[in-house]
Amino acid sequence: MDRRSLIKNAGMAGVLAAGIAPAVHAQAAVRWRLASSFPKSLDTIYGTAETFAKSVSDMTGGKFQISVHAGGELMPAFGVVDGVQNASVEMAHTAPYYFYGKDPTFCLGCAVPFGLNTRQMNAWMYEGNGLKLMRDFYAKYNIYNLPGGNTGAQMGGWFRKEIKSVADLKGLKFRTNPFAGRVLEPFGVIPQSIPGADLYPALEKGTLDALEWVGPYDDQKLGFNKVAQYYYYPGWWEGGPQLDFYINTKAWEGLSAEYKAIVSAAAAQANVGMTAKYDARNPVALKQLVGSGTKLRPFSKDVMDAAFKSAQQIYADLNNTNPEWKKVYGDYAKFLADQNAWFRFTEGTFDRFMQAQKL
Repeated sequence: MDRRSLIKNAGMAGVLAAGIAPAVHAQAAVRWRLASSFPKSLDTIYGTAETFAKSVSDMTGGKFQISVHAGGELMPAFGVVDGVQNASVEMAHTAPYYFYGKDPTFCLGCAVPFGLNTRQMNAWMYEGNGLKLMRDFYAKYNIYNLPGGNTGAQMGGWFRKEIKSVADLKGLKFRTNPFAGRVLEPFGVIPQSIPGADLYPALEKGTLDALEWVGPYDDQKLGFNKVAQYYYYPGWWEGGPQLDFYINTKAWEGLSAEYKAIVSAAAAQANVGMTAKYDARNPVALKQLVGSGTKLRPFSKDVMDAAFKSAQQIYADLNNTNPEWKKVYGDYAKFLADQNAWFRFTEGTFDRFMQAQKL
């Protein structure tokens, strides 16, 4: 059996564990820098890049090293696309919807309001046309992407006052992702785009009236419950937000086939690992938050309905004005419709039943 067949049949991890990966050990040493959009204080979302880098190192016997740098260390948290595009760094770890301002199509690689959930996003990326379509889009930015984690459906955020109806949104200075901000603007919301590291002081000083980040585990770490008591759900603007590893195209093409396989495997491991960590840690953190006085509230039906209608109008407008968006969204929307038709019979029914039980 030749070496390539051995790797294909045994898997890279098995080959390395057996100590027989001559092609890998023959590779030249590689040193990359990864710019994250997240602060070091968040061991899940920032830590996923560290997990990825460690896996690459472990699978290459230390010959491929990737140093991970927090948002603001090498470049601004929202400057990582430019950094990868112009090769200031070899790669980045970020949430694609941060770059709505460059092109709303970025958001389809992460999350859009009332879009795919986590499992559906993985299915579209790995088994549907998601990766192909997004890579075609990213090519003009000199980016090759790999899925790099998913938080699962997020919370709707922290508010200083109750939001009982659409009318209560008027004048609200709300930190959220840019696409959600556009959906909310017709209701008088004043969207704010602020990196995670700067959120607490902005809410504490009143620069923000409300904010959303991820969910209980991270939100508790950042202390938002100390300055806002109402915690809303769900985060309808991100039902399954995927993070990405962005790799400079020339840097990617310069890797050997073995190194490309290792980087892809490490990214896939990190992608699954982030969701697992959040799913394991959020329930405990939510109990603690409620126990310390946090008031959980669902968004009212009129808020949800109004936001859904606003989102659909934006999608229609983008289909008429943005060819890049239309190309990707057409496939995304069809996949979403098929997924929802399937999930309603299985996952949705099962979940609703189980969540009503007392275990």
